[in-house]
Amino acid sequence: MKTKQLLFILLSFLITEATFSKSVHPRKILKMLRSSEILNDHFTGFALYDLSKRKTIIGLNDDKYFTPASNTKLFTFYAGLKLLKDSIAGLEYVERGDSLIFWGTADPSFLDPQFKEQRVLQKLNTAGKKIYRAKGMFTGDFYGVGWTYDDYNEYYQPEMSDLPLYGNVVRFSRIATGLQSYPGFSPGGQLILQTDQSESPARFRIKREIFRNVFHQPNLSVPSGFSQVIPFKVSDDLLGDLLKQSIPTFSGNINFPKPAQTQTWNSISADTLYKKMLLPSDNFIAEQILLNIAASRGMEMNTVVVIDYVKKNFLADLPDKAVWVDGSGLSRQNLFTPRSMVRLCEKIYDELGDQDRLFDLLPQGGKTGTLKNLFKADKPYVFAKTGSLSNNHNLSGYLITASGKKLIFSFMNNNFTRPTAEIRSEMEKLITQIYKNY
Repeated sequence: MKTKQLLFILLSFLITEATFSKSVHPRKILKMLRSSEILNDHFTGFALYDLSKRKTIIGLNDDKYFTPASNTKLFTFYAGLKLLKDSIAGLEYVERGDSLIFWGTADPSFLDPQFKEQRVLQKLNTAGKKIYRAKGMFTGDFYGVGWTYDDYNEYYQPEMSDLPLYGNVVRFSRIATGLQSYPGFSPGGQLILQTDQSESPARFRIKREIFRNVFHQPNLSVPSGFSQVIPFKVSDDLLGDLLKQSIPTFSGNINFPKPAQTQTWNSISADTLYKKMLLPSDNFIAEQILLNIAASRGMEMNTVVVIDYVKKNFLADLPDKAVWVDGSGLSRQNLFTPRSMVRLCEKIYDELGDQDRLFDLLPQGGKTGTLKNLFKADKPYVFAKTGSLSNNHNLSGYLITASGKKLIFSFMNNNFTRPTAEIRSEMEKLITQIYKNY
């Protein structure tokens, strides 16, 4: 009897394994990867994982380190899930007589037109007190480790701060009367706009001086449909100027040590912030989420401190040690392996415990965010984060196959010289094949 039982168990195991092998065809996937001319002229890594079976299907260079670009935002997302509450801390404050003194908590939504709900601004303007901002909470640098200073004028690289205003950028656009900006330029203000009479370039583009909030526009008519977003240089004087414009009772910046006991005003929901970070891949929001974690947890407001804490307490079980230096992925010093990306996605899935909520927060193939024009189908089947820098393109997230299998994948490509569009198209082709056939 025991022999028959053992044979039955062995036969069942073999049938299960054969079915599994037939259904996912790992060798065929490897062959597709290795035979692709486009994928084999650079460094490619791929990991595929069955979420239901909790089993790795295939790995190609999945233990090698890659520059992740904005795949890094998945690490920031996970940190937020572990350490932030349902609502984001908007500011901390104390009341002293007829005065209210507040400290910034790095909330990126304050005065940003992307966020229509401005609870904190409303509370400040209805407090019935003189408003003071206490300085000096942020201890890090205004740029992340390894960021490119040449990009100071680009929309995707605003400075970090403890009290972001307007997303720490100026938004320019054309109106009937010419050029408008948000926030506006006022006589005697800290933001200065000049017209370069001698400059008549081929196209209209505004440029800020690298160390000053002096913006230069060319001596050209503002073209129809023009828009440009440029980071401003954060300073106490500028913040004071901008706060006075929005809060009539604002009375200035002061040095005031934060007491042990403060009160907190919350601003927006954490999910609103995550979605704004993940779908368009917003670098600024990603960086500020880490700083907001620090503020809400009573930690030093420094990106490095927060990352070290998260790595030590929540990421020790990754297959390979994460080389993680910023929240957004702008730094090329970030290095992750595909199998660690897969493990992180598994941890995110388990932490949320709500597939619908998770997939709503991520770009969806053919529908939302950075995947809106990829993986088009009647029903989205790819839910993943893109990551692009020059010569690098990655995609990590979740795949629901036509047969209903739940898979996690990480597809990483570094150091290619082809146009990114070619790499992206080849990745789409392979993932679509997995969707249809496995």
